[in-house]
Amino acid sequence: MAKKNSIEMGDYVPKTEEYDAMRWCINNNIKISPKALSTIKWSIIIDIKGKINESPEAFGKVVIWQKIFEYYKYYYKKYENKI
Repeated sequence: MAKKNSIEMGDYVPKTEEYDAMRWCINNNIKISPKALSTIKWSIIIDIKGKINESPEAFGKVVIWQKIFEYYKYYYKKYENKI
């Protein structure tokens, strides 16, 4: 049973390559996280070595996790040979 006032963001199990991309990004100071806009919508915060950007669109539950891992894969592919 969910706790009173808890927020449900859905479940998502990342694929191996998504998890590897996330680990690489975190180890190279690229952090991506959700930011609550309401109890049902979230934006994405991207912190690349202290430079912070926020996604212009909002995402619902489960989709937020898919998008976060999509961004991790994007930045991994973009910077893997440059950092």
